Amino acid sequence: MRRSRGLTAALVLSLAGAGTGMGLVLMPEASAITAPVAFTADNLPTWQPNGIVWAMAQANGTVFAGGTFSAVRPPDNSGSGTEQEAVNFVALDAATGTPTSCKLAFTIGDGTATVRTLTVSPDKKTLYAGGYFGAVNGTPVSSVAAIDIETCTPKASFHPSFPATVRSLAVTDDTLYAAGDFGTVEDQTRERFAAVDATSGALKPFTANADEPGRAVAVTPDGKNVLLGGDFFSVNGSNTHALAVVNSTTGAVAKTYTNIPSNSVVKHISTDATGFYTGNEGSGGGVFDGRIGLRLSDFSEKWRDRCLGATQFVLPYEGVLYSSSHAHDCSTELEFPDGKRNFLLAQPTDHEGAAPAPVDGFVRGPRKLGWHPNANDGLGEGIGPRVMAVAEKNDVKYMWVGGEFTLINGQPQQGLTRFASTGDVGAPTTPVASAAAVKPGEVQVRWRTSYDQDDSKLTYRIYRNGSATPIASVVADSVEWERPQASWVDSTAKAGQSYSYRVTATDAAGNTSALSASVSVTVPTSVQAYPNQVRADGANLYWRYDDTVSPYVADSSVSGNTSGIQLNAPALRQAPGAVTGASTAMGFNGTSQQVYSDHRQTVGSSYTIETWFKTNTTRGGKLIGFGNNTDRNSGTYDKQLYMTNTGRLIFGVYNGSTRTISTGLFDTFNDNKWHHVVGTQGPGGMALYVDGQSKGTLNVTNFNSYAGYWHVGGDNLNSWPTRPTSNFFAGQIDETAVYPTALSQAQVKNHFDLAKAPSDTVSKVSTTEDTYINQGAPSAANGAATSLAVRGSGSLYETYLRFNLPAAPAGQVLKAASLQIKTTTQTGAGSADTVSVVPVTGTWSGTDTTFNTKPTVGTTVLGTISAVPDGSAIQSIPLDTAALTPVLNSSYSLALTSNGSDPLWIWSSEATAADAAPQLVLTFGPQ
Repeated sequence: MRRSRGLTAALVLSLAGAGTGMGLVLMPEASAITAPVAFTADNLPTWQPNGIVWAMAQANGTVFAGGTFSAVRPPDNSGSGTEQEAVNFVALDAATGTPTSCKLAFTIGDGTATVRTLTVSPDKKTLYAGGYFGAVNGTPVSSVAAIDIETCTPKASFHPSFPATVRSLAVTDDTLYAAGDFGTVEDQTRERFAAVDATSGALKPFTANADEPGRAVAVTPDGKNVLLGGDFFSVNGSNTHALAVVNSTTGAVAKTYTNIPSNSVVKHISTDATGFYTGNEGSGGGVFDGRIGLRLSDFSEKWRDRCLGATQFVLPYEGVLYSSSHAHDCSTELEFPDGKRNFLLAQPTDHEGAAPAPVDGFVRGPRKLGWHPNANDGLGEGIGPRVMAVAEKNDVKYMWVGGEFTLINGQPQQGLTRFASTGDVGAPTTPVASAAAVKPGEVQVRWRTSYDQDDSKLTYRIYRNGSATPIASVVADSVEWERPQASWVDSTAKAGQSYSYRVTATDAAGNTSALSASVSVTVPTSVQAYPNQVRADGANLYWRYDDTVSPYVADSSVSGNTSGIQLNAPALRQAPGAVTGASTAMGFNGTSQQVYSDHRQTVGSSYTIETWFKTNTTRGGKLIGFGNNTDRNSGTYDKQLYMTNTGRLIFGVYNGSTRTISTGLFDTFNDNKWHHVVGTQGPGGMALYVDGQSKGTLNVTNFNSYAGYWHVGGDNLNSWPTRPTSNFFAGQIDETAVYPTALSQAQVKNHFDLAKAPSDTVSKVSTTEDTYINQGAPSAANGAATSLAVRGSGSLYETYLRFNLPAAPAGQVLKAASLQIKTTTQTGAGSADTVSVVPVTGTWSGTDTTFNTKPTVGTTVLGTISAVPDGSAIQSIPLDTAALTPVLNSSYSLALTSNGSDPLWIWSSEATAADAAPQLVLTFGPQ
């Protein structure tokens, strides 16, 4: 941060096929560019200066930009136009971004000339400029000039004398108000603020003397008052810091302010019918860098946005306050924590409905909206964007932005850029999906919501088994820093069968992301006792760590919106996990890896944290805890379970002092075995449980309330008792859950016992050999081919697959079986015909078998699949378990056959595509 002075997801479900919604709230359809935002975030080609833009105004479809530069050049890679001289000023066509014929040079005899402020008269005929300069196109002036817009010539008769830099101007029909560094105007005392006649430039009686520089001036819509902003601590002898309201005729003080920190200043003021707004910048501790919204009725404060990051400009437009800053910490607003700089933001000018209760004496600012173009620090002071203006031409509105930046949306663009009210072309990011099932007849499809720079409301379409038609659609809200998990439940999934799912995100303009990676799941034949109980006991965060891709960790709780983000790539799918069955764990290196929740929240007075772990570390580390940051070390942190160097476990909270429960001196758990640990706090105090047994209680019911994020595997442990060598945990973690209640000891013991209860076990067995035969090439062997084919008529194709089948686990039987195949990417890989799976009764070899030597196949049909769609996707063919049970624990061959003429093409085990190899998916369970 520069400090120098100088969405709980709301979802809608519409079914394209059978299924049921889960935790969904109905909302209206999204509109293009999510209202009330008026502009896309797609920057348009714009000519750019070779320096800094400090000032901007517009009139009649022309945008005026002033600053410190000497030339303008075409947009990078545009291939048109050559650099043009532009001495601290350029006029551009609002619709094309190209310079107009209006050329003005702002110069000075000694020093560096600069234009710091521009404003246009109400009749759009005169452009006023302020800054530090002595001439415009050779016409003598003194830091303020008036330009006839039609002829683009300075008005020689308008030349009031301002002997120092003018930083802000505001104009009415007859008066021009100025703010800056000056102490006199026309040799008369006017300290930092003054008013002159808008036509002649004659000094007016208006007097609002301030003790420090003026940086901002604006006139209220009724013309009766002037709003002053700057560094000052007094105006006309009245104590008021950084902001004041004065009479527009006399300058008499009408309202003072004493609640802006002394180390902060007002950089800009804008006003419209909704109120007036300040942009603020500060330096040092306790700084105020954000925005204030104030009422015009009595000039009182309606809200204060305390994001840190030097706000330079505020622009209210159609109920939205657009701002330029480099906001990097909006923790006080319950938005993004300290980290990445956010240069262009938007928020409503007023709260929707009732304003929230004051916090620390201030009403929090309205939430940020989904308009978020990217910029960078750029030149000079490294501020990024500094000024903004809205211009209209040919019924299209344009948001223009100027400043110090050299990049916009990651592409080179210096000093000037613009965004239109139409033409949204940016697609949302690709969703990251996951799928899980804990009981028969139900698959929970989850995904981290996508991000779109100008649409916060996106439509997600779910596709099953490669179908080109979505089975369901869901609408969910998200912004870059708040991307809650969304989910949909497929209630048509059959027990024992495997399904694959992919998800896309579409904005209202029709821009659609790529399909997510395919995720597959096998539906259990009976309820999985442990995860079902965790959900039934009310977990509102449940990370099972079965994810196949980074950086997403799915939330398997019923509410299901608190996904996790993997930091520094912890190891995925570590087996075996802590719970009986197919669930896997996540591995952490003990030095840098963790998972944090990407949903900011507060924790109530009752809660439970639960996880499983396995380690032999002697460096300790955090298992789970709550902290106020995400990928940076938290400055506030507690509600945590951690391990000491010797393997003891500690559960602690902070309520003004650190309060902890620990296991005994010799009660250690770094023995490389799976252990279950639970910490609770509620009306009965604190409790710690390990492996279902109580390890201690503490009569502490109060707590420290703050907004933050859950962390697993790492985060700050500084100053905590028996602090381990490492904040980060080295080992495996599984089945992490957080509850909004304090679980009882009986519930905790039940969880521990259920983890070892008999459960379905899913085995995936890949082919040991595969090939296909082709009647059109009867002597060709295709064992090395990366694809396999099936067709019944015309030129016959048959595919042969060999598997080494496992034996049923002790005490279990085969309860379901399916053949999993994946269609190739070639055109027409799917088939309209029915494909059958039959046993191979003859002998064959993956390397030598041809059509001429093809084996005999059986007539018993083990399973079929029909109408496989085009597009590479996993398909599942249910198989007859009665026929497969006798051949378990043996080498077994299957054939894929067809009677039709439309070929099916699938990947072979030689293919490198993800999940390419044909597999048998076998579900074993208790008898």
